[in-house]
Amino acid sequence: MLKKIPQLLFYLFLSLALSFTPVYAKVLKPNVKSSIAMIVHQETGEIIYQKNAYMKASIASLTKIMTAMVVLDSGINLNEEVKITKADIDRIKRTGSRIPLGARLTRYELLKFALMASDNRAASALSRSYPTGQKGFIDAMNVKAKQLGMFNTVFADPSGLNKNNVSTARDLVRMVQAAYQYPEIRNLTTQSKGEINYGKRNYKIGFVNTNRLVRKGDWDIGLSKTGFIREAGRCLVMQAMVKDEPIIMIFLDSYGKLTRFADAKRVKKWMEKNYNKSHQVTELSLSRQPS
Repeated sequence: MLKKIPQLLFYLFLSLALSFTPVYAKVLKPNVKSSIAMIVHQETGEIIYQKNAYMKASIASLTKIMTAMVVLDSGINLNEEVKITKADIDRIKRTGSRIPLGARLTRYELLKFALMASDNRAASALSRSYPTGQKGFIDAMNVKAKQLGMFNTVFADPSGLNKNNVSTARDLVRMVQAAYQYPEIRNLTTQSKGEINYGKRNYKIGFVNTNRLVRKGDWDIGLSKTGFIREAGRCLVMQAMVKDEPIIMIFLDSYGKLTRFADAKRVKKWMEKNYNKSHQVTELSLSRQPS
């Protein structure tokens, strides 16, 4: 009987420890609702938080960030006008567009539409007017992805309407990091609203940024893009300053319309309480995974 006492005490201690662990974890982890997420310090590369960060998923209109990089990398004339044709109609998801057929817009205006309003017709026109055509454009997107180390990423179209545009949160951190080096992408993705004039009668098309956090203006956001198709859920990537630190946030496969934005707010609030200048989070279990 005496020999069993230490063993009983051990199991009692283990049981008590396990019973307290969930409560402790809830205090230290942000309550992220998105199925996939990754929070990384932009300068140090430190992984602050991750959730299924290496799981492949459709990325919807987050694709348009890569589209913009390929356009800008090409050195093609951004002031040249491109005519919108029937080839730019969405025949995958049957989505509409504010840009009418026959309109002529400059590539810069198309970039603005694609990045701010997430317009699919604009993304199609940009790729179609590429020197080697849309197929060559998509090839260039995949080459660029490999150059950035996005080895778990595939692009099948320039807009993100194709569900076969897949990536991981870890790869998307790399994409955002690269895109941040383009002043045009930083500028266009962080404007709250815009307006474009076209045609002989100077028709106006007004639009707003698809990221409500940008529109509200309470955050210091350096880059932003949203996305949604049924297969991808609702997605959001951002570069933002939190406690004077540059942070990259990735949220994929969010269910509700506001979930991804609420997740960003929850992470920000959590970091303000748990993150310090030495880039340490009080949660010890956030270990790095091999990339």
